[in-house]
Amino acid sequence: MSRWFQTLRVKSRRDILAATGVSASLGVAGCESLPFNGGDSTDSRPADGTGGDADRPNIVFVFSDDHALRALSCYGGSMLETPNLDRLAGEGVRFENGFVTNSLCAPSRASVLTGKYSHENGVRRNVFWGQQRPFDGSQMTVPNKLREAGYSTIHIGKWHLGGQPRGFDYWKRLPAQGRYKNPTFLEKPEAENTRPKRTREDGYVTELLTSETIDAIEEYRGDSPFYIQCWHKAPHRRWVPDERHEDLFEGETIPTPPTFDDDYETRSSAARRARMRVANMPDWRHEQPRGLSDEERKQWNYQQYMKNYLRTVKSLDENMGRLLDYLDESGLAEDTLVVYASDNGFFLGEHGYYDKRFMYEESIRIPLLMRYPPMTESGTTEERIARNIDFAPTFMDLAGVDIPDGVQGRSLRPLLAQEETPDWEQPLYYHFYEYPLPHRVHRHYGIRTDRYKLIYYYRINEWELFDLERDPNELRNVVDDSQYADVFSRLKDELRDARARYDDDTGKPVPE
Repeated sequence: MSRWFQTLRVKSRRDILAATGVSASLGVAGCESLPFNGGDSTDSRPADGTGGDADRPNIVFVFSDDHALRALSCYGGSMLETPNLDRLAGEGVRFENGFVTNSLCAPSRASVLTGKYSHENGVRRNVFWGQQRPFDGSQMTVPNKLREAGYSTIHIGKWHLGGQPRGFDYWKRLPAQGRYKNPTFLEKPEAENTRPKRTREDGYVTELLTSETIDAIEEYRGDSPFYIQCWHKAPHRRWVPDERHEDLFEGETIPTPPTFDDDYETRSSAARRARMRVANMPDWRHEQPRGLSDEERKQWNYQQYMKNYLRTVKSLDENMGRLLDYLDESGLAEDTLVVYASDNGFFLGEHGYYDKRFMYEESIRIPLLMRYPPMTESGTTEERIARNIDFAPTFMDLAGVDIPDGVQGRSLRPLLAQEETPDWEQPLYYHFYEYPLPHRVHRHYGIRTDRYKLIYYYRINEWELFDLERDPNELRNVVDDSQYADVFSRLKDELRDARARYDDDTGKPVPE
């Protein structure tokens, strides 16, 4: 951006947004630079107007990192009240069965941008070396397609896909995972083939990203609609709360989940070998009291974990409220699709775990809230399955953009409008690749129907089969139970069909 427009931008933040409680936060330019890796030039276009309309809405896509369902009160979570996310759910559609297709940060982001499974979009793991290359931003993506269709496209926040964002008129991202306090940012350069500007800004990352998002909307709202991604760091590990939340839950004891002491008795060796036990978390090793027994250390770790995790969620919820207030007060709410989702689920002590990766419910289920007043009915709960590969076709569909043939997801438009979809039901197909580092979760794929879940750990040739109706906590693997022999055989056939449907020949084939 030009120096003139940076000045205008600060004036916009201070003068126009003061009524919404948005505080200005100015970056300090640093001298360190990184190699530039793609991107395209743009002219900033400040304008008045809402941009969106009933045919081509604005799209505000808020994406959190590792936000588990149990940490939202609108999903029945009792550990923390999330009134602003509850408000979004109450004013739109809450998807009860939102899922990811590879429960890991970078693969999820690539699937969201492309509408494709990991084997098709090229991002299977988080680790960007060896066989895993950075995300290829030249392939078909939502921002590319919407920008071609006349949308202003903006990315704010975490990227975590290697390289630099492409297809955006403007972007300002966190390098790698970013920091919670006084974070560094990389900003899209004015000219092509030049390095992004690097700044360090004082403040708390969740609040800064929300301010940047509101600020960018003010700059780009105009006669044409806008698409903006606000991709948060929170509540990703390691958890550092905002100062005003540091005493939240002080003196309280957070209850442990029913499966906290899971012994994995009937399960695959993959469940026992995984290295992400709450009992062994290294995060507070230097703060632990001396002389704790194994059980005492597990309980102590859990309290530290949950309190700090929930404190970062508290800031996330408060800043979601700031964004919703801004959209209401600026006259944008009526013509704007607002989406809130997480890149994956997260274990909050279930099965004794933290992190994600496994095809267990806590790992693959995500919060998914959507509000678009011309289409969604307030307070709707949607039970049909929605996947992260469905986001891209949904955004393109609502924007009036033809969905390319290579997209593997389906538009959620009929679900938003509560239309009948006789052909909607099909098993969720899932495939996880990253082994051995960092948590030694074995590679696996599987399918989930409305009642059953079948998982195949193909490198160790072990199976897990769960009856979710009788065993919603997934404690009893019934793959060797003769009563489920027919179910096992049928689900293996369905798993083969799913792999063929999505043209996935990665990993070992389904055995006979």
